[in-house]
Amino acid sequence: MSAGGTARKRGAEALVRIRPEQPRDAAAVRQVLVSAFPSSAEADLVEQLRAGGKIDVSLVADIDGDIIGHVAFTRVSFDPPLDFLAHGLGPLAVVPGHERHAVGRRLVQNGLAACHARDACMVVVLGDPKYYRRFGFEPASRHGLRNEFGVEESFMVFMLEARAHPPPATLVRYADEFQSLPRGAAL
Repeated sequence: MSAGGTARKRGAEALVRIRPEQPRDAAAVRQVLVSAFPSSAEADLVEQLRAGGKIDVSLVADIDGDIIGHVAFTRVSFDPPLDFLAHGLGPLAVVPGHERHAVGRRLVQNGLAACHARDACMVVVLGDPKYYRRFGFEPASRHGLRNEFGVEESFMVFMLEARAHPPPATLVRYADEFQSLPRGAAL
C-alpha cells in the first residue's frame, strides 16, 4: 500500500475507508507519519510500539489502496493502579493535502468507538486542545488526572464510561516508548 497517492481531494472524505491497519500497511503508515510530522520520531515510535505489541487499536484511512491517514491507541496505566482499561490516542496523522477532508475526524471517531467496544473507560491524548475539544475531549485535570510529561493544558480526556472516576492526582503513564519523543511533541 502506498501513502498519499493521487486520490481526488475534493469530496475525498466520501471515498475514504477507515479500517484496521494490516501488516502490509506498515511501510505506508510510516510514510504517512513522516509526511505529517517534522521528524521521523512519531514514525519510529509507532514502529517500536507495534514491535512490542503495545498498540491495541490501529486504524488507517484508505482511498483505493492509498493510505492517507493513521491513528494508534495504546493502553495506559495509572498510579495509583486503577481497575479499569484506558487508552492513549496518538499519534494521529493525515497526509498533507488531505487534512481538511474530515479524515482525522473519522479516524478519531472510529478509534474512540473501537476503544469503547474493547471496554475502555476513557481515552487520553496529549494534543491541541482546540482540535480535540470538537470530539468531546476535556482537560484531564477536571477528572483528577495528571501526566508524566508535566503538561496540563494539552493533556485531555474523553470519558467513555461514567464509572471511571480516578482519585485526585492520579498519574497516567504511557508506554515506555513514548519517552523517546521530544518534549512538547503533540500526538
